[in-house]
Amino acid sequence: MTAPFMTRADAYRDRLQTVLNRVLPPADHYPARLHEAMRYATDGGKRLRALLVYAAGEVLGLPAGRLDAPAAAVELIHAYSLVHDDLPAMDDDDLRRGRPSTHRAYDEATAILVGDALQALAFQILADGDTETPAAAPGRLRMIRILGEASGSLGMVGGQAVDLESEGRSLSLAELEALHIHKTGALIRACLRMACAAAPDADAGACEALDRYGKCIGLAFQIQDDVLDIESSAATLGKSPGKDEANGKSTYPSVMGLPAARERAAELFTQGREALAPFGALADPLHHLADAIRLRSH
Repeated sequence: MTAPFMTRADAYRDRLQTVLNRVLPPADHYPARLHEAMRYATDGGKRLRALLVYAAGEVLGLPAGRLDAPAAAVELIHAYSLVHDDLPAMDDDDLRRGRPSTHRAYDEATAILVGDALQALAFQILADGDTETPAAAPGRLRMIRILGEASGSLGMVGGQAVDLESEGRSLSLAELEALHIHKTGALIRACLRMACAAAPDADAGACEALDRYGKCIGLAFQIQDDVLDIESSAATLGKSPGKDEANGKSTYPSVMGLPAARERAAELFTQGREALAPFGALADPLHHLADAIRLRSH
């Protein structure tokens, strides 16, 4: 595949949507309101995490069918996290992906149950292995472990807990970085690690390189989010800007200053690209994806 990865991104998004349409319960299936809300919550978005799974799979020479389950699972976890993050008890945001948040489109209780159901479905997909060319059972077990750790108290949920605890107080740069390595970075890193789990013959050095790339890109992504929260409008972001400042949260611009935050993100993107050096031209899919992330506006 010599064409830039981004020329295939829409095809991968369509592929992912096909998988999600199959695994999500029909909107009219009992209990219909919950299933309708689940589909609402998973609709749209950049599908960045799924694209990372597919891109890493290309680097490792895997067929796309073997990556469908982890790509769908990580997107379901991400969608559940957004639904819960938007709740009044969390970030209290009425807007997500340019339309009402799930708890506004439905109600708070339904939104909580949507998150619960999407999380459970993510692990069911990995366990079932009923996609086109699923990974062998040991690989699926490793994926379950990777995604469970990345999304639980040692990863995303733990980072969100610290984020809530930190409202109204100033964090050091080290504290802020640790928070976001867990809250945002852990799930992005899991995308690369699950692709490795789907490749039983991948050597340790290759997986370490992909993991390093994931760590760097995940943290750079969060710094970008902090910058965009200041510089972008609701129409561009698809969510309410200025929420971090309004909630008294420490951000990279508030701790480092805006120019230094931009510089730190640029350093991390460079380090992520450098981590891919062992793959040579085979790493082009992840290079193209890093560039797309670096240049995003929302």
